[in-house]
Amino acid sequence: MKSPVHAPRPTCQVDQKPPPPSRGSKPRRIISAFTGPGGHATDQPRTKPLSKMGHWRSELNVGRWTLDVGRLRRNVMSQTHNRIDECFTQLRSAKRKGFIPYICAGDPNLKKTVELALVLESAGADLVELGIPFSDPLADGVVNQLAAQRALAVGATVGGVLECVRQIRDKSAIPIVLYTYLNPILQFGFEKFHREAEEVGVDGLLILDLPPEEETAAPPKLDRLKRSSSHGRSDAKIANGNVFHIRLIAPTTSLERAREIAAKAKGFLYYVSREGVTGVRDAIVASLGDRLAELRKLSNLPIAVGFGISNVEQARQVAQDADAVVVGSAIVDLIARHGDKPDLIVKVGSFARQLADAVHSTAQVGFGG
Repeated sequence: MKSPVHAPRPTCQVDQKPPPPSRGSKPRRIISAFTGPGGHATDQPRTKPLSKMGHWRSELNVGRWTLDVGRLRRNVMSQTHNRIDECFTQLRSAKRKGFIPYICAGDPNLKKTVELALVLESAGADLVELGIPFSDPLADGVVNQLAAQRALAVGATVGGVLECVRQIRDKSAIPIVLYTYLNPILQFGFEKFHREAEEVGVDGLLILDLPPEEETAAPPKLDRLKRSSSHGRSDAKIANGNVFHIRLIAPTTSLERAREIAAKAKGFLYYVSREGVTGVRDAIVASLGDRLAELRKLSNLPIAVGFGISNVEQARQVAQDADAVVVGSAIVDLIARHGDKPDLIVKVGSFARQLADAVHSTAQVGFGG
């Protein structure tokens, strides 16, 4: 029996002539960023839906060459567009609020993370937030801390998370934001991380302990983070890349400071709904609406609200004022309870569908309105 969370997805089949035979003793050469079953290169023409957003992946055979049109098109788009901007533009046009689920990559393992991301999209997610597991996640509550420990225990790494994103990209164009701390990025290499993140299809980074000023003002020993005559080119390259740094604003952030943060922000603003760490909460703070109204005077960017949103009613309540709602710990806790059970994907998809329906049922008046 099909799961109710797996909504029908579009299909696209086009007639193509069979590939021409090889000439001489040399096999046909293949240009493709993707591989066939079993991880082996394939020269068979194929078309697959890339996402519910209407992007299609296809390969065309031209003489002895196989061109992966989907990847070429995606690379061209990445030079001028970001999927986060496209997502919120579509939400605005549809007068709809956005649903952003968070999961920790590698919990229960990276293979399941790919499946979870895809079922979250099928359930109605507009953007997916993937956490890079870290041993000292100071902004996270116990639920997310334990998820990071489980992921690290089974061998999850920064490189593994990036490969996980690549596998998601093979099947989906949903916007992906990586939620992380600075230390894992520095260990991997700051510039290398940004470069590879963009290559695999990451759209945004939410680095919780990296203030905007520190991106270009940290000591040189921290992998060329300092802006200087010798490092300015590297900083400019990162700043001009197509991976957005998502900015956090907290309840304790002054309006003057919020204005400075918003001035350099891209994609959307992430508003932390309450003081403290992530985790399940019994209620939403009463001042949320007033606070968001103040922030809208500072920026036209959409505002996503996260931290402490735990159930369907709270998601619906927050969506009254926010442009997008982030739900993390409640989903991560569900993964913890069903991670080793065959019904994991169905359970998460069903809960996500309820959250998405609650958020999407709230009419969007318009960003800043």
